Amino acid sequence: MKMLVTKNQDLEVLEYPELSVKAGYVLVETKYSAISPGTEMTIKSRDNKEPVAIGYSASGIVVAVGEGVEGFREGQRVACYGGPYVRHAERLLVPKHLVTAVPEHVDLREAAFVGLGAIGIHALRQGNLQFGEHAVLIGLGILGQITTQVAHAAAYQVTGCDLLESRGKLLSQFGISSACTTMEQLLEVVMEQTQGRGTDAVFVCAGGKKSGLMDHSLKLIRDRGKIVIVGDILPDFTRALMFQKEAQIMISRAGGPGRYDADYEDRGTDYPIGFVRWTEGRNMQEYIRLLAAGLIKVAPLITHEAKLDHAKELFDSIAEHPNDTLGALIRYE
Repeated sequence: MKMLVTKNQDLEVLEYPELSVKAGYVLVETKYSAISPGTEMTIKSRDNKEPVAIGYSASGIVVAVGEGVEGFREGQRVACYGGPYVRHAERLLVPKHLVTAVPEHVDLREAAFVGLGAIGIHALRQGNLQFGEHAVLIGLGILGQITTQVAHAAAYQVTGCDLLESRGKLLSQFGISSACTTMEQLLEVVMEQTQGRGTDAVFVCAGGKKSGLMDHSLKLIRDRGKIVIVGDILPDFTRALMFQKEAQIMISRAGGPGRYDADYEDRGTDYPIGFVRWTEGRNMQEYIRLLAAGLIKVAPLITHEAKLDHAKELFDSIAEHPNDTLGALIRYE
């Protein structure tokens, strides 16, 4: 079995022993795995002396179903999320709560972004908005693009912002006409759209440790508004701005409740729906439902695709031309 790993700030495709199904797990033959540029480039930049697997979102076909797993069958199309179970590898052994079925009419290329979809959906749930309220999305990379579409599908009033004008223009094909390229322009547009009250929530999907982004977000929100940090930024802010509006600032952790909980992920203990309505697994299901219903579209965002054996060249291209990269996929034969 081939798998992509990083070692000494480089990438290699290595051979590993074949996987066998076990109780509570589903064995999947990978068809596509999605690249999360920010997360994976960060891991690659570390000086790892031993091989480290990367990747966390994929789609494929069920090869075998472990004891105690219901709702899946051999030959079924599925999407999977969550490291260390999901990697850029030819086969994946994934806990049952981190696998969701994919209808026949849904493109497996789009389904492979289920991890990013769940992350975006959970972030929006952290904002706790109701339909009709206003949301600002800062950072329109692949995560920001998906999150903005989900917000639009939820009937929020949505305004996007990215330094690259081309990324803002992409929103128009999904029915979102409001996009800005500067914070000054964004503030003016938001105040016009909200009759001077400010947005209900800002979702920061940008990365790169950008300083000053929090203060700009505090100026955008209404009294007692929210800022949800989704990307990897430096969360520095001016206390006076936060105090003035009694703002809420929170960090959204991955795909939802259950992430990083061994009882939920590894041992398969679900949270009762009456107490935890949206787990990471149920957020994954919602992403696939939105794709199936045509309420969001990811195919137009896919800019790069390569076979596993050419993954190194693909990552090199992403590193050299980051502004040209949105959705990137590894394909398996």
